Order: sequence, then structure tokens, then C-alpha cells
Amino acid sequence: MLPKQDVVTPVSLSMNPYSGPWTKAEAAHLLKRTLFGPTNQQILDAVSNGLNATVTALLQTPVIDQPLAYDPAETIVPMGSTWVTAVYPANATQAQLVENARIKSLGAWMLKRLNTEQTTISEKICLFWHNHFGATAGNDSRGTYNYLMTIRQHSLGNVKQLVKDITIDPNMLLFLNGGTNNVFSPNENYARELLELFTIGKGPQIGPGDYSNYTEDDVAAGAKILTGYYIDGLRSATLPSPVPVYNAILHDATTKQLSYHFGNVTVANNNANEYSDYIDIIFQQNEVANYICKKLYRYFVNYDLTADVETNVIPVMAQTMITNNYDVLPVLDELFKSEHFYDVSLRGSIVRGPLEMLMGMMNPTESVPNYTLTINSDLYLTIYALAEGMGQAYAAPPSVAGWPVYYQSPAFTQLWINSTTIKSRFDYSAAFTILTGIPAGSNFFKVNALGFVDGLSSPSDAIQVIDDICDVFFPKSIDAAQKLVLKAILTNGLQDFEWTLQYNDYLGNPGNTTFSDPVKIRIQLVLNRVFKMPEFQTI
Repeated sequence: MLPKQDVVTPVSLSMNPYSGPWTKAEAAHLLKRTLFGPTNQQILDAVSNGLNATVTALLQTPVIDQPLAYDPAETIVPMGSTWVTAVYPANATQAQLVENARIKSLGAWMLKRLNTEQTTISEKICLFWHNHFGATAGNDSRGTYNYLMTIRQHSLGNVKQLVKDITIDPNMLLFLNGGTNNVFSPNENYARELLELFTIGKGPQIGPGDYSNYTEDDVAAGAKILTGYYIDGLRSATLPSPVPVYNAILHDATTKQLSYHFGNVTVANNNANEYSDYIDIIFQQNEVANYICKKLYRYFVNYDLTADVETNVIPVMAQTMITNNYDVLPVLDELFKSEHFYDVSLRGSIVRGPLEMLMGMMNPTESVPNYTLTINSDLYLTIYALAEGMGQAYAAPPSVAGWPVYYQSPAFTQLWINSTTIKSRFDYSAAFTILTGIPAGSNFFKVNALGFVDGLSSPSDAIQVIDDICDVFFPKSIDAAQKLVLKAILTNGLQDFEWTLQYNDYLGNPGNTTFSDPVKIRIQLVLNRVFKMPEFQTI
């Protein structure tokens, strides 16, 4: 059950720089919206560093590692090596076995990225763009990896260039039939989604075949413009990666006419670069910035685009995007430093997705041990499967439109919760805290209860422990009665000083389970209760 979702009426609609108090509450709000689960120390560091420095740090793009082989079915590269530019066996059956191993490696790598994100928006914004373009994993994991890296490369960069690169990305060419779109057999799949979902948005229908921002004739013209590309190297035994290849014979060389929505311009033949010319024309329409900024707002701020938000917030974001030639970073920098973003009424307005919920337990408690290829990969694949069971499989959104929670009105992210998924959330949280643990091969992983409590502000103070736990896991303050319940679980109903004595005994004898187990059990019980509270389900 979720907290009662009142109509959100922001007190402040100002996009002016935020000048209010910068406390743990504001810092936690920023980090919960930009990370998959901040630790108490990350929140404290953000308070100490200040708003501007924290936002600047968040908007950095880190250098990351590559997925590594760990399954014996990978016979091309040694275990522990990367396969992202490795060929496949020539035999189709053996190639499929290698692909199966690479899919597992890629899935584990994707979840590892979420678990080891550090203090950067990189993973959150990559998931945003992955949902935006909605392509599923292809049948060559090297191509899927390259597609994800294309998103990562431009995730905080230029939207126009991102769209151009995605347009001829082999994984997208395969997903939306761009690789078979040619002058002899035009295919409108990608041309339609380029307009409807990826750039300008459909808008309400205002006439036969006219959707406010483009027409059916524009879709047909776009399909012709995009002809000529095909994919080479899928599961190749000789090429290190799938690549897009342009063939002029397959391209429609006629001049294409666009509708009045695009100024009735014509697009002359420009062979391999004609698709780029077309995207430049699309991005001359200000509605592109408006459309993309609405999606950024729903993802990072609140699903409810009220008339006031549409009037006062979105135009400011869109103008910033246009002024900066469609760069994303300046828009997010302005948003995360704005008065509107820190409006208390917006906190807790977004329901955690399955990945946010699972990582929201693991990351703040730093419960995954130092990386061990096989053990951790098994754990990450288990987490992947748990998220998939609750409706969110990374690299496999249910449609080209992405996950319905990001576009389906009026419920939006509340669609993550139903009678089945809430039971799953409770079951997984119980396994993680008080039961046997989350399975990973022959191993089981539980919450790092002692490490977590040791990292709090004042672990021997029962009141401060509960305050810190609430700061880390809840989007805003809970009432005093709820805190008393959590403290009673922590102290086992005894006086607060009993917890102080118990924790200090453990601190003096950290290797003695006689003293450490009681502390561990109490923290496990508190976290089990926290993870089942309605407030934890939102950020």
C-alpha cells in the first residue's frame, strides 16, 4: 500500500536558483532523485559540499569498465576478459552458446553499474534514455553493448547528436527494421517512432493524418529519407562488432517533401548523410525541446504536469535546452538548482521502480561485498530476474514507448504497485533482512546490518539511528508515532540507554558474535519494517 497520493500543488513554481536552507533533507531529496540509493555518508557529504558543488559532481560522466566473461560457455575469450570486440564461432550452434554466455555477462554488468554508481547521475540518466528510445537487446550482445554505450556517451551531452547516432545504431536498425528499409520496400517503423516518441511527440490529432506536430505524409517522407542502411557483422566470425553500412543503391534518391509542420521544406538527396539533414530539420522545431523536457520533468521531478508546471516550468527548461543547442547538462543543472525542485510538496511523489526499490535496499547499506566475478555476477543476475518479475527488465522494455509508468496517465509510476508486485517487494525485503538472504548461485546475500549502522552519524544513540535511517530511506519526515515504533523495534522495547550499552559492547568486541549478533538482529528487524513501509516505496 502506498502513502495517500494527494493532488500535488507545488508551493514554488520558480526556476530561479534555490536559496533556502541546505540541510540533510534537501541533500537527500536531490540524491534520491539522481541515484539509485544514497548512503548516509553521501548525504552528509552533499550537505557539507553544498548545493552547487554537489550538482556539479552529480553531472559528471565517469569512466566505466566493460562486461567480462565469467560463464564457461564463452569459448572465444578467456574468463575475466572482455568480449565486446570478440568474434563468434562460425558454427551457429556454438555461436548461440557463446551468445547465451555474453547475455548473462551483459545483464550482470548492467546491474553492477547500478550498484557501483558512486555519486553521479550517470546510471539514472542512462536508464532515462534507455526508456526514451525503448529498444530491446538484440541478438548480438556486442551490438547491445554498443547501443548502451552510445546512450551513455551522449546521456548528458547533445540530444540531437544522440538521436543521429541512435538512428543508424545497428541495435536500433535491427529493432525497428531500419536495416531492411530500402527504396524497393520502404519501412515506416523507425520513421514513425522518430517523430512520435523520440523527438517532437505526436500531439492530439487535429485532422485526417495530422497529429499537431507532424503528419502521416511526414512519416512516409521520413521513411524514404532513412533508406539505404543495413547491418553487417551480426554474430560475425570475422568482424569485431556489428556496423551500419550505407548502400546508395538501396537509398531513395528523390527529393522528399515535408508538411507545413516543418515549413513545407524539401529534403534533397544527400546519400549517407541525408538522415542527419532530416534530423536537423526536426530539431529546428521548438516543440522537440518542449517534448523532451516534459519527459525529463516526469522522470526526475513529478509525473503530474499541471497547467502551472506547463506554463511556468517546462518553457524555462525548454528554452535552456534550445539556447544550449539541445545539450542536456545545462537543463539538469538548472533544474537541480531551482527553487521548484526543492519544493517539499514534490518529495515522495514518484513511486520507486523495481530497480530503484532493489538497489534502494542494497546501495545505502553497502551490502554487496568487494567484486568477485562469479559470485557477484550471479547476484546481479538474481537481482535482474527479481526486477524483471516486478515488471522492469533492463534492456527489455515492454514496447518501443518504454515502460508504461512513464507515459500512461493518470497513474504513471503508481502502476509499479499492484497486489502481486507489492507482495514481491515485501518478500524480497524480508529475504534480504531477516530470512536466509537473496540467492546468488550457491551463496546467499543479506543486508550488511553492522556495516550500515557503523556508518550512521551516532550509532550508539537510538534516536539518532532512527533519524538517520529515516533520512536515508524515506523521501520526507514521518510522524513521531512511526519513529517511536521503529525505535521500539531497535531497542526491543527497552529504554534507549539499553541500545547504547548493547552497541558499545559490540564496538568493544566487534569479532565476538555474542555481542555483534544482537546488534545485527535489531538492525535487520528495523530495516525489514522500513522496507515494508509505504513511505519507502516512494522517492
